[in-house]
Amino acid sequence: MLSPFRALRFDAGAGPLEDLVAPPYDVIGPEQREQLLARNEHNVVHLTLPSSADDAAATLAAWREQGVLREEEPALWWIEQTYVGPDDVERTRDGIAGAIEVTPYDERQILPHERTHEGPKQNRLELLRATRTQLEPIFLLYDADPPLARPAGEAELEVDESGVHTRVWRLPAQEVELPAPLLIADGHHRYETAVAFREESPEATHTFAVVVSTQSPGLEIFPTHRVVGDLEREPDAMMTSTWDQESLVLYREGNFFRVDSGDELDAREVDRYASDFEYTPNAQEAIEAVDSGLYEAAFLVRAPTVAQVAEFARRGETMPQKSTFFFPKLTSGLLLFPL
Repeated sequence: MLSPFRALRFDAGAGPLEDLVAPPYDVIGPEQREQLLARNEHNVVHLTLPSSADDAAATLAAWREQGVLREEEPALWWIEQTYVGPDDVERTRDGIAGAIEVTPYDERQILPHERTHEGPKQNRLELLRATRTQLEPIFLLYDADPPLARPAGEAELEVDESGVHTRVWRLPAQEVELPAPLLIADGHHRYETAVAFREESPEATHTFAVVVSTQSPGLEIFPTHRVVGDLEREPDAMMTSTWDQESLVLYREGNFFRVDSGDELDAREVDRYASDFEYTPNAQEAIEAVDSGLYEAAFLVRAPTVAQVAEFARRGETMPQKSTFFFPKLTSGLLLFPL
């Protein structure tokens, strides 16, 4: 069930919206963090990547008291993102923002497909304890047509961030039934943090999510290619004149080789040949990294389908690191969810 929530959002007096939003915390490096902190004293990174959890709590309380952030009436929100993917194709992906009940994975209402690490979860838990606010949404998939339609008229919020154009419309405050299970596309650490927080704060029953239909024409998983400095084992492969994008391909010494793979997942197959990879969603970048001599080889992988990801999740299996690349990320700072 997707439920309405009382969103916090920036007041117009806080500054231009493009100066207040940011990418999700987990894709921001140290240099970009400093740039965002300096962009505006109210940029959301002051909350999502603070010097300490206590600093974030103090900042959030001050912003609420000063009217920098204002609380809305309960609602759902339509989120539209128009973007150009790594394949240079423009798409539009739609979702609905609302509150989702937090449940452990073994209840099979919400399923993961990636492994998580304790460090980021502990960091997010300390931040959640201090602020008692879900500062960024998780990204969930449901296997059905959208239960609502985009409202008519102008969007209430509109912003460009990292080349993604996002528009947001208010929806009526109604409960929306979604078919279980829901699949986490992005935000595994944040979801598991919400589960842990509910165990210590039973009243924190819900978390903040944007749910996207698997039928959305703008939903796409892109491949994350691998470059490697040293091959530990040579794959069985046949040289081809060009990159065969329907196969797993090894690129080395200026040549393409079609890899004989019996694995349904390219990311898992390449783990047989090396253990230390660098990653890029840009195939040309991977090829140029090999041509420059920085790396011995590149594996040009095929992205899994949404159906494959869902099947892994239903089987209770997790995928190797960087198996999926759901692009674009959800922009942070548009809406916050106080608990």
